[in-house]
Amino acid sequence: MRLILYSKPGCHLCEGLQEKLEQIQNLSFELEIRDITTREDWFGAYQYEVPILYLSNRRDSKGAEGGLSEEPLPRPSPRANVQQLEQMLRKYLSN
Repeated sequence: MRLILYSKPGCHLCEGLQEKLEQIQNLSFELEIRDITTREDWFGAYQYEVPILYLSNRRDSKGAEGGLSEEPLPRPSPRANVQQLEQMLRKYLSN
């Protein structure tokens, strides 16, 4: 499983979420940080929305490994601690 964090430089909410994600130890996932200022399409889509967190799966329509799907996750509260964030992610990673 891979989590994708759409972020931008100087975004304190983005930095806070990234720090918490990096502290999670009881879940296995790869974290990819995407700087929205590096692509116009990302910037246009997310400039007022960051941080945005996506769950990325490589699956085809039958559930086998293959095509790439990205599913947006609900925005965690900036006040959520590491344990609360982990609980939220566990719910989505288990599906």
